[in-house]
Amino acid sequence: MQCKNHPDRRAEYFCASCGKSLCSDCAEEGKGGEYFCFQCAMLSSVSAMGTTIKDKAERSAEKRVKEREKKKWTSFRYFVVFCSVLILVMWGVILFGGEKPPSGRVDLANQPRVFLFMVDGAIKRYAHDEGNRYPPTLSDLVPKYLGLTEQDRRHLDMLKYIRDPRLGYLLSLAQPEPGQMKIVISPKGISYEAS
Repeated sequence: MQCKNHPDRRAEYFCASCGKSLCSDCAEEGKGGEYFCFQCAMLSSVSAMGTTIKDKAERSAEKRVKEREKKKWTSFRYFVVFCSVLILVMWGVILFGGEKPPSGRVDLANQPRVFLFMVDGAIKRYAHDEGNRYPPTLSDLVPKYLGLTEQDRRHLDMLKYIRDPRLGYLLSLAQPEPGQMKIVISPKGISYEAS
Protein backbone atom coordinates (compact mmCIF):
# COMPACT_ATOMS: atom_id res chain seq x y z
CA MET A 1 0.00 0.00 0.00
CA GLN A 2 1.17 3.53 -0.83
CA CYS A 3 1.19 6.76 1.27
CA LYS A 4 -1.89 8.89 0.61
CA ASN A 5 0.22 12.09 0.37
CA HIS A 6 3.28 10.56 -1.40
CA PRO A 7 2.20 7.94 -3.96
CA ASP A 8 5.83 7.02 -4.69
CA ARG A 9 6.44 5.94 -1.06
CA ARG A 10 5.36 2.87 0.76
CA ALA A 11 2.85 3.35 3.66
CA GLU A 12 4.15 2.29 7.08
CA TYR A 13 1.37 3.65 9.35
CA PHE A 14 -2.34 4.24 9.37
CA CYS A 15 -4.04 7.30 10.87
CA ALA A 16 -5.77 6.29 14.10
CA SER A 17 -8.57 8.76 13.43
CA CYS A 18 -9.39 8.69 9.72
CA GLY A 19 -7.52 5.50 8.66
CA LYS A 20 -5.36 7.08 5.89
CA SER A 21 -2.20 5.22 4.92
CA LEU A 22 0.92 7.27 5.81
CA CYS A 23 4.66 7.11 5.18
CA SER A 24 7.12 7.81 8.01
CA ASP A 25 7.39 11.50 6.99
CA CYS A 26 3.61 12.07 7.05
CA ALA A 27 2.80 10.18 10.26
CA GLU A 28 2.55 12.23 13.49
CA GLU A 29 2.99 10.25 16.68
CA GLY A 30 0.38 11.05 19.35
CA LYS A 31 -0.23 9.87 22.88
CA GLY A 32 -0.10 6.18 23.60
CA GLY A 33 1.89 5.29 20.48
CA GLU A 34 -0.90 6.16 18.04
CA TYR A 35 -0.13 7.75 14.67
CA PHE A 36 -2.18 10.46 12.97
CA CYS A 37 -2.19 12.31 9.68
CA PHE A 38 -1.38 16.02 9.84
CA GLN A 39 -5.05 17.17 9.80
CA CYS A 40 -6.17 14.68 12.46
CA ALA A 41 -3.13 15.50 14.60
CA MET A 42 -4.09 19.19 14.45
CA LEU A 43 -7.73 18.45 15.30
CA SER A 44 -6.64 16.22 18.13
CA SER A 45 -4.30 18.86 19.61
CA VAL A 46 -6.94 21.62 19.25
CA SER A 47 -9.61 19.49 20.91
CA ALA A 48 -7.15 18.51 23.63
CA MET A 49 -6.35 22.18 24.14
CA GLY A 50 -10.04 22.93 24.33
CA THR A 51 -10.38 20.29 27.02
CA THR A 52 -7.55 21.81 29.03
CA ILE A 53 -9.16 25.27 28.73
CA LYS A 54 -12.41 23.75 29.91
CA ASP A 55 -10.52 22.01 32.74
CA LYS A 56 -8.83 25.29 33.70
CA ALA A 57 -12.19 27.05 33.83
CA GLU A 58 -13.62 24.27 36.00
CA ARG A 59 -10.57 24.37 38.29
CA SER A 60 -10.79 28.15 38.66
CA ALA A 61 -14.52 27.87 39.44
CA GLU A 62 -13.75 25.23 42.08
CA LYS A 63 -11.02 27.48 43.48
CA ARG A 64 -13.47 30.39 43.78
CA VAL A 65 -15.95 28.13 45.58
CA LYS A 66 -13.24 27.00 48.00
CA GLU A 67 -12.21 30.62 48.65
CA ARG A 68 -15.82 31.52 49.40
CA GLU A 69 -16.02 28.58 51.80
CA LYS A 70 -12.84 29.79 53.51
CA LYS A 71 -14.42 33.20 53.96
CA LYS A 72 -17.43 31.68 55.67
CA TRP A 73 -17.69 32.33 59.38
CA THR A 74 -15.87 29.77 61.43
CA SER A 75 -16.34 29.22 65.14
CA PHE A 76 -13.16 31.19 65.85
CA ARG A 77 -14.54 34.23 64.02
CA TYR A 78 -17.77 33.98 66.01
CA PHE A 79 -15.68 33.79 69.20
CA VAL A 80 -13.67 36.91 68.25
CA VAL A 81 -16.81 38.88 67.40
CA PHE A 82 -18.50 37.78 70.64
CA CYS A 83 -15.47 38.81 72.74
CA SER A 84 -15.23 42.16 70.97
CA VAL A 85 -18.90 42.91 71.61
CA LEU A 86 -18.52 41.85 75.25
CA ILE A 87 -15.52 44.16 75.72
CA LEU A 88 -17.43 47.06 74.15
CA VAL A 89 -20.40 46.46 76.44
CA MET A 90 -18.12 46.34 79.49
CA TRP A 91 -16.47 49.63 78.48
CA GLY A 92 -19.89 51.17 77.97
CA VAL A 93 -20.94 50.12 81.46
CA ILE A 94 -17.69 51.46 82.90
CA LEU A 95 -17.92 54.80 81.09
CA PHE A 96 -21.64 55.46 81.10
CA GLY A 97 -23.18 53.14 83.65
CA GLY A 98 -22.47 52.02 87.14
CA GLU A 99 -23.56 53.58 90.39
CA LYS A 100 -24.27 57.26 90.56
CA PRO A 101 -22.39 59.27 93.17
CA PRO A 102 -24.35 60.07 96.29
CA SER A 103 -26.60 63.04 95.68
CA GLY A 104 -26.64 64.43 99.21
CA ARG A 105 -23.89 65.68 101.44
CA VAL A 106 -21.99 63.41 103.80
CA ASP A 107 -23.15 63.71 107.39
CA LEU A 108 -19.83 64.21 109.17
CA ALA A 109 -21.40 63.99 112.63
CA ASN A 110 -22.52 60.39 112.00
CA GLN A 111 -19.22 59.32 110.41
CA PRO A 112 -16.47 60.63 112.72
CA ARG A 113 -13.81 58.17 111.55
CA VAL A 114 -14.29 59.21 107.91
CA PHE A 115 -13.97 62.84 109.00
CA LEU A 116 -10.81 61.97 110.97
CA PHE A 117 -9.09 60.66 107.83
CA MET A 118 -10.32 63.61 105.74
CA VAL A 119 -8.71 66.04 108.20
CA ASP A 120 -5.50 63.97 108.22
CA GLY A 121 -5.27 64.30 104.43
CA ALA A 122 -5.80 68.08 104.72
CA ILE A 123 -3.00 68.32 107.33
CA LYS A 124 -0.63 66.47 105.00
CA ARG A 125 -1.47 68.80 102.09
CA TYR A 126 -0.90 71.80 104.37
CA ALA A 127 2.52 70.43 105.43
CA HIS A 128 3.47 69.77 101.81
CA ASP A 129 2.69 73.35 100.81
CA GLU A 130 4.19 74.95 103.94
CA GLY A 131 7.57 73.22 103.95
CA ASN A 132 6.79 70.34 106.37
CA ARG A 133 5.24 72.63 109.00
CA TYR A 134 1.94 71.62 110.50
CA PRO A 135 -0.98 73.99 111.13
CA PRO A 136 -1.24 75.60 114.56
CA THR A 137 -4.98 74.75 114.73
CA LEU A 138 -7.37 72.72 112.60
CA SER A 139 -9.27 75.91 111.71
CA ASP A 140 -6.22 77.00 109.70
CA LEU A 141 -7.02 74.21 107.21
CA VAL A 142 -10.38 75.73 106.24
CA PRO A 143 -11.18 76.51 103.38
CA LYS A 144 -7.97 76.03 101.38
CA TYR A 145 -7.14 72.47 102.48
CA LEU A 146 -10.43 71.33 103.97
CA GLY A 147 -13.60 72.31 102.13
CA LEU A 148 -15.97 72.89 105.03
CA THR A 149 -18.79 75.40 105.21
CA GLU A 150 -19.21 77.66 108.22
CA GLN A 151 -21.90 75.27 109.50
CA ASP A 152 -19.54 72.28 109.20
CA ARG A 153 -16.66 73.97 111.07
CA ARG A 154 -18.26 72.86 114.33
CA HIS A 155 -17.36 69.25 113.43
CA LEU A 156 -13.69 70.11 114.02
CA ASP A 157 -14.54 70.03 117.74
CA MET A 158 -15.02 66.23 117.40
CA LEU A 159 -11.26 65.88 116.86
CA LYS A 160 -8.30 66.22 119.18
CA TYR A 161 -5.26 67.83 117.51
CA ILE A 162 -1.86 68.29 119.18
CA ARG A 163 1.29 69.59 117.52
CA ASP A 164 4.10 67.39 118.76
CA PRO A 165 7.73 68.57 118.35
CA ARG A 166 9.00 64.99 118.21
CA LEU A 167 6.33 63.34 115.97
CA GLY A 168 4.90 66.37 114.16
CA TYR A 169 1.28 66.06 115.19
CA LEU A 170 -1.21 63.70 116.84
CA LEU A 171 -4.78 63.52 115.57
CA SER A 172 -7.56 61.46 117.14
CA LEU A 173 -11.26 61.57 117.96
CA ALA A 174 -11.95 63.67 121.08
CA GLN A 175 -14.66 61.27 122.30
CA PRO A 176 -14.30 57.77 120.79
CA GLU A 177 -17.38 55.60 120.93
CA PRO A 178 -17.49 53.19 123.87
CA GLY A 179 -16.03 49.79 123.11
CA GLN A 180 -14.07 50.95 120.04
CA MET A 181 -10.32 51.30 119.79
CA LYS A 182 -8.98 54.86 119.79
CA ILE A 183 -7.32 55.72 116.49
CA VAL A 184 -4.30 58.04 116.73
CA ILE A 185 -2.87 59.37 113.46
CA SER A 186 0.59 60.90 113.17
CA PRO A 187 3.06 61.47 110.32
CA LYS A 188 4.60 58.11 111.29
CA GLY A 189 1.35 56.23 110.67
CA ILE A 190 -1.73 55.00 112.51
CA SER A 191 -1.75 53.52 116.00
CA TYR A 192 -4.59 52.06 118.01
CA GLU A 193 -5.09 52.49 121.74
CA ALA A 194 -7.69 51.14 124.12
CA SER A 195 -10.29 53.79 124.85
